[in-house]
Amino acid sequence: MTLLRDAAAVLENGPVCDPCLGRPFADLSHGLTNAERGRALRVAVALDADEPFEPSEECWVCEGETAAFEDWADRAVEAIGDVEFETYQVGTRLPPLIEENETLLRELAGLDEAAGERLGSEMNREVGKRVGQQTGAEVDFGRPDVQLLLDVDAGTVDVTINSAFVYGRYRKLERGIPQTEWPCRECHGSGTRAGEPCVYCDGTGYQYPESVEQLTTPPVEAAMDGRDATFHGAGREDIDARMLGTGRPFVIEVAAPRERFPDVDALEAEINDFADGKVEVEGLRLATYESVERVKRLPASKTYRATVSFEEPITEDTLTAALEALDGATIEQETPTRVDHRRASKVRTRSVYAIEGDLDSPTEATVEIHGEGGLYVKELVSSDNGRTEPSLAGELGVSCHVTALDVLAVEGEDESFEDEAYFRTAPSPKS
Repeated sequence: MTLLRDAAAVLENGPVCDPCLGRPFADLSHGLTNAERGRALRVAVALDADEPFEPSEECWVCEGETAAFEDWADRAVEAIGDVEFETYQVGTRLPPLIEENETLLRELAGLDEAAGERLGSEMNREVGKRVGQQTGAEVDFGRPDVQLLLDVDAGTVDVTINSAFVYGRYRKLERGIPQTEWPCRECHGSGTRAGEPCVYCDGTGYQYPESVEQLTTPPVEAAMDGRDATFHGAGREDIDARMLGTGRPFVIEVAAPRERFPDVDALEAEINDFADGKVEVEGLRLATYESVERVKRLPASKTYRATVSFEEPITEDTLTAALEALDGATIEQETPTRVDHRRASKVRTRSVYAIEGDLDSPTEATVEIHGEGGLYVKELVSSDNGRTEPSLAGELGVSCHVTALDVLAVEGEDESFEDEAYFRTAPSPKS
């Protein structure tokens, strides 16, 4: 038989352990480990040649590594230590000599270079299986909580702890707070200029002393015992706008967390206490890596409430007619003057889904706007010197501008941010 002839050819080229004998033929049978397959081939070759069965514990191919799977698993678990994790993945870095031995084995036996399985793959599987048995965790070939690299030459296990994620919605209850840290423009975040404390930021290094990020991430980073934390928001409101109503979706990413499954109810209370009434969060849930991209990319509509001031007195009927003209309208907006220093100049088309309002006085009104994501609401009101068409100012024939702005809702236009596929739950306690 061809199979026995090929197996005999492998054995003729020096002492080979059962796993290394079985590995070149891994794609010819299923349900067996390479060690079981190799032992069966060794017995069959001996019977076919009418020779005594001679097991081999020595191996010139793997140099004894296939006998060390249990030891590697012990080292891997020890390297992980007290890090909390539910999923893992094992990779192997082999010395060049062993990789060359693998190729030489197939050449000497006249086998295809790609035949069967390579030692690295076998180590990943066999050591990984034992790690799972010891820890109760599961293999994840996508983005696991922990990645293990077996460095055979160095005899070490390198552990990479992937980030953990917490989703929620925040309300910003005070104006003048940016969403993320804003380094000082003058000292570029250093807090010093020419060796002296920066007078523009009082040596803090920040353009604004606080941000939503700074008011929410520290409790999460501490609860997860992480190395750092990054805030990801579903868009952002202007610094002078409040975020009210149902709040804005966000994800906090914690780097290298040693605790991955905090009590989210307790954490929510800790954040709200830490933010001291300036920001509050709700709906905290443990999330997946993919939740960051979802929060940042999912198209979202926004609902705003704006206080609008008019340069000249208007009537209720005039306001109603102007709002009716904008209700459901398609708006063309050139990049606003206030942001064209940091954004590409182009014309964007956005929709006003609904708009209504009431006149509070002849020169002031409260207007509520439900618009497509990316709609510049301040310019929808003022026209930005004709860079937004149509506009409230244009319909009224009266100059006007927003004096106070609140965001009331941020919702996915076609899907919900709260899709269950983007969340995870803490594992059940081990008995």
